[in-house]
Amino acid sequence: MKNKDTHRPDMVIDIGKQVNFSGGLEFSNLTYSVIKKQKDIDGDWVKQEVDLLHDITGYASKGCITAVMGPSGAGKSTFLDGLAGRIASGSLMGRVALDGVDVSPSLIKRTSAYIMQDDRLFPMLTVYETLMFAADFRLGSISRADKRGRVEKLIEQLGLSSSRNTYIGDEGTRGVSGGERRRVSIGVDIIHGPSLLFLDEPTSGLDSTSAQSVIEKVHDIARSGSTVILTIHQPSSRIVQLLDHLIILARGQLMYQGSPKDVALHLGRMGRKLPKGENSIEYFIDVVQEYDQSELGVEALAEFALTGVKPPQLEAYEEFSSASTVAPPAKPPRRERQEDRSSKRLHLQTMDKDERGFNHSVRSPWNTSRSWSTSQSMTYTPTRKYADHRATTQRSSQSLDYYTPSIEILQGTPTPHSSEYTVNEDDYITHSSVLQSTMATPQHMSPKFSNSFFPETWILMRRNFINIRRTPELFLSRLFVLTVMGIMMATMFWHPKNNLQGITNRLSFFIFTVCLFFFSSNDAVPAFIQERYIFVRETSHNAYRASSYTIAGLITYLPFLALQAGVYAIIVWYPLKLKGPFEYFLLVLYISLLSTNSFVVFVSSVVPNYILGYAAVIAFTALFFLFCGYFLNSEAMPEYWKWMYYISTMTYPYEGLLMNEYQTNETFAGISGNKILESLGVGIEKNLKWHRVYVMLGWAVLYRVLFYIVLRFFSKNQRT
Repeated sequence: MKNKDTHRPDMVIDIGKQVNFSGGLEFSNLTYSVIKKQKDIDGDWVKQEVDLLHDITGYASKGCITAVMGPSGAGKSTFLDGLAGRIASGSLMGRVALDGVDVSPSLIKRTSAYIMQDDRLFPMLTVYETLMFAADFRLGSISRADKRGRVEKLIEQLGLSSSRNTYIGDEGTRGVSGGERRRVSIGVDIIHGPSLLFLDEPTSGLDSTSAQSVIEKVHDIARSGSTVILTIHQPSSRIVQLLDHLIILARGQLMYQGSPKDVALHLGRMGRKLPKGENSIEYFIDVVQEYDQSELGVEALAEFALTGVKPPQLEAYEEFSSASTVAPPAKPPRRERQEDRSSKRLHLQTMDKDERGFNHSVRSPWNTSRSWSTSQSMTYTPTRKYADHRATTQRSSQSLDYYTPSIEILQGTPTPHSSEYTVNEDDYITHSSVLQSTMATPQHMSPKFSNSFFPETWILMRRNFINIRRTPELFLSRLFVLTVMGIMMATMFWHPKNNLQGITNRLSFFIFTVCLFFFSSNDAVPAFIQERYIFVRETSHNAYRASSYTIAGLITYLPFLALQAGVYAIIVWYPLKLKGPFEYFLLVLYISLLSTNSFVVFVSSVVPNYILGYAAVIAFTALFFLFCGYFLNSEAMPEYWKWMYYISTMTYPYEGLLMNEYQTNETFAGISGNKILESLGVGIEKNLKWHRVYVMLGWAVLYRVLFYIVLRFFSKNQRT
């Protein structure tokens, strides 16, 4: 048994004390509908409302693992997203509560962790560094030493001690194994002690041994008092033994809920005998698919799970359907259900007006009396032939062998190992009393983010610098390209002569430099798109702000952009005998890199993949180049295209370099510099030089603001 956690004395549980955790997550009448286009009987496309989740009621006990299973397309991930508050406000209907207390999406985010199916981690950080940065983001209120202690304890608990200093790795860098990477992903999201843990296919892509190891660690987390809900596909028999509670879905409807050990009993009650040596869960899912592929559909099994009305056997039903003159097998009328499932669809009531459309409060799922108000009818339509069969059965039957429906026996069905177990001194989660008091008084709720803005920005900057130091290819490749191209420009236009050709050479150099600096930032597209997935995962549960992420990324690259501009400027300045202040020349190059980088980062935040990102950047580069004033000056452009001249980010560095060179009375090939500028349609006023700098800065700021807006409002892993 481990020593007491001295970091959080209010959460310590006595060693060896047997604790019976009550409560957990309850949900009632969860329904999620979308509008899809489908062909009608005439072959026309029509819009139709389809329920991806339909009237699901149940619970997930604290201290237990609740597994959600079902065939493909059953709605497992949708159901998990609904519980985790990852469905857009107003789209999900139903009620959910945690430990009997109303919860909202914002509260769910603060008290839960969601481990996605894909492991999105920085490949060049070690296991320890990855968990330490997670602690910095999520445990801002405790000391650095306490954070290290928690990380070391978590590494030991997750079985990661041997790979503590190993890089996470990716396709190009050897790192930890798949099972270890999955456990690191879990550790990142449980470092702050969530009371709710959601996992989407945590064993996907793992071998049986690694999958077993992952579920064992999740089992330990649950036994520490957390409510764990996961989706899983075809678990091994060893993994099934670690599952406490099972929810089986099909077509977004509840097929079974209870202990995994009781699936065989459920099959027997519906008249299906489990074949010898067959896995009861797999066999039940096969039965569900049989009904799904028949004309009955899964509605018969959904009603059986809810009311205990025994579903018609497929063989007898097919006989009845194929011979209309033959009376169906005599069956007594079914017991009237306590509530018609097709009668109502519930609107969610929220904790506050700002979170309208999602109130996760719920009455006990075992209490069949409902008193909340309803609105907007819910469509529940069993297959027509099944409805006809039920009606005929009612008319021709006198008795029915009922059993207590699963919705009523859930509370009385013991869950394996869920009555009493030893808690290891809050190894993973927040003490329940703290959670209760937090949710009971939302006005005194803890801050949304663990850190204030500036510490948060500094943590992100430190992580950025580590990643740049360990993956210098991106920065060095840009510097190498600019250095080589600078040498080529210096040697190609070496000491231009004082004639018209010399003027042409300088103009060619200026426009090439502007284009070169624009293209040099294109490699930021795949870099950010890869990082965007990590950003979405980390910010989905308020690890940090989008604003701090935007500012940290900008500040991190400022010195590297300055070095690139400086190296190029030094290489070309003297060989080309450039005029004007060198400082202004360097400043224009630097701000040009900054505005271009901001533009490329903004584009990469909008596009879904790097292929479209490259295509968009190249297309805009061509447009900006065409309208920058090199081919046609602003005075010669048609009025209907002149707006492109003003929004081209190449216009201002190009004209700034021209002004720095020719804004003088000195003659070039017998022509004064100011005359050259006038012939090019460029102003000769002194203040216009700095006007170009200010405009470039304005574009850089605008693109960063747009980048922030996209991150803040449109980069959410959320269903609509």
